[in-house]
Amino acid sequence: MTLIDFLFRLSALIRKELLSVLKDPSSRVILFLPVLLQSLLFGYVATYDLSNVPYAVLDFSRSPTSAALLAHLDGTGFFRRVATLQAASEIAPAINSQQALMVIQIGPRFEQQLMNGETAPIQIILDARNSTTANSAAAYVGSVVDAFNAEQLQQRGGAAPALTLETRAWFNPNLETRWNFMPALIATLSMLQTLLLTALSVAREREQGTFDQLLVTPLSPTEIMIGKAIPPMLIGLVQSTLVLLVTRFWFHIPMAGSLLTLYAGLAAFIIAGVGIGLSISALAANMQQAELYTFVLLMPMMLLSGLTTPVASMPRALQIATLVNPIRFGIDLVRRVYLEGASLATVLPDLVPLLLIAAVTLPTAAWLFRHRLV
Repeated sequence: MTLIDFLFRLSALIRKELLSVLKDPSSRVILFLPVLLQSLLFGYVATYDLSNVPYAVLDFSRSPTSAALLAHLDGTGFFRRVATLQAASEIAPAINSQQALMVIQIGPRFEQQLMNGETAPIQIILDARNSTTANSAAAYVGSVVDAFNAEQLQQRGGAAPALTLETRAWFNPNLETRWNFMPALIATLSMLQTLLLTALSVAREREQGTFDQLLVTPLSPTEIMIGKAIPPMLIGLVQSTLVLLVTRFWFHIPMAGSLLTLYAGLAAFIIAGVGIGLSISALAANMQQAELYTFVLLMPMMLLSGLTTPVASMPRALQIATLVNPIRFGIDLVRRVYLEGASLATVLPDLVPLLLIAAVTLPTAAWLFRHRLV
């Protein structure tokens, strides 16, 4: 056998393999479209840069100097004032509702302290449920304060009074990243397994040849679908419980909310995931397709969930896309219940979308399931 013969046969085999992969239009789409979409998503979503940070102001001073400081803040382009508060009692609603990422409080003697050469503190109250965004916002405010001090030094000449920051972080006093990630994983990790197990359930039966045997049993298609849905739900709740125990007792992250509220939210979250998984399972002809469809879907869902980067920092179009992503609402619900102690009524903005997603995906899965039987 000559080298030319070897290369000729090898090239023929390579050509045959490439044609077998590329001749199917669906295969071509799966090979190239997910890579293109994921690269775009990573470019737009995977960023810790903050822009258009919503903040509220409680200015007891109401002086020209405090107005100048706030003008510096607004002039950076990073901050957007969403409320001007009148009393300290308005701070909690602004933070809890996530209307503002931070509240800047200026004392009544602010200008007088600066004029007298005293240290003039201002306080920033951060929503630290996401420690990454809270740290970034605090750093941006610190840079504004430094610039303001430098300007005062230049205007007055010589020593200038110091403007200092006092930072308070709510829901995560030490701004620990673990406090941000671990509660979110209570929802995220269970979704990964729930979606995969549900997607493989019917596809496995088809591939192993036992699906036809299942159809001749007295069970109706609806009963089969329900029977396929409940085990992944139970497994997902068990996995969420394991992550919850690790979070609470191993990492000692205190839980502020109610277990009943938390598990009510997790149940709605897992049901929504089961609906998506059953739809994938009804569409897939075999386990390989089910795994591929699940992987293609999971990556954008994770990127658009707000797990690592805040939804508010994403482009507007992607923020709209997150409205159909159950992981986004599941993570926000768990964080709010675990860290904030939110009640069931408070987390309704997260709970209702999850129930709506389940109300759409479960009937869709049932229709696809019956359609594939014909």
